[in-house]
Amino acid sequence: MSTILVLGARGFIGSAIADFAKAAGHPVRTPRLDFARLLTPEAWQPHLEGVDIVVNAVGVLRDSHQRPMQAVHADAPRALFEACAAQGSRRVIHISALGIDGNATRYAQTKLLAERALEAHRAAGRLPHATVVRPSIVFGPGGASSRLFMTMARLPLLPLPAAALRTRVQPIAVTDLAEACLALIQAEVPPARVDAVGPEALTLAAFIATLRTQHGQQRPARLLPLPEAPSRWSARLGDHLPWQTWCSETLALLQQDNVGDAAVLGSLLGRPPVSPHHFVRLAWPRCR
Repeated sequence: MSTILVLGARGFIGSAIADFAKAAGHPVRTPRLDFARLLTPEAWQPHLEGVDIVVNAVGVLRDSHQRPMQAVHADAPRALFEACAAQGSRRVIHISALGIDGNATRYAQTKLLAERALEAHRAAGRLPHATVVRPSIVFGPGGASSRLFMTMARLPLLPLPAAALRTRVQPIAVTDLAEACLALIQAEVPPARVDAVGPEALTLAAFIATLRTQHGQQRPARLLPLPEAPSRWSARLGDHLPWQTWCSETLALLQQDNVGDAAVLGSLLGRPPVSPHHFVRLAWPRCR
């Protein structure tokens, strides 16, 4: 069995990937590393000894002194990919994000830098089995955004930024994402890029509505579209509350469609991805 290094294994997505890999019998390493310090290939080399496959699921939503986005999303991953290429790791799976093309946020721009670096390694034959995985909204227990959406689904009055009401998302269950990553680990020739999306594109309001229905709420929530200025003010307030998922970066990301082609994911899973209409039952069975 291949030895797998899962970076970000204490996070929502990384922990699910690590669990699936362990269940399949792979030796899995889950070190807690400071990406803000691992900025050269030489710094990564000791952590790659004896490793066959690297899965990078590290990410931050907020820029901070302790975890700057430039280092966490771009500089450290680029150094990691260089080290993997030099050390001959058989494959790298990098968890990025959907909906970042053409997005001016720091989150999107730093994510794109890492993607381009890994794609360049694959194109040059240095990491021929590298894959960029781009999830849409990932749903499941332990996810900060999942808790937020579950809370919103219970509200009788649903305030949402007006721009976000038109945005389409294609939510994926975290178990499907983890299972797809396991399939990539085991694939003879993995694809260069995977849009990790569910089977159905929904507006954000419709997604929250289906969660509400799964909660057993018969009446739809009343929508309260927030004009641009209040939306922007509330996001700026969230910028000063580190424990909140709502902030200026979130607002900007929600104003852009987050959808893709589910065909590649379905081929990896060997079945259609779980429908968002079944998320609550599968993730929180006691909610019904």
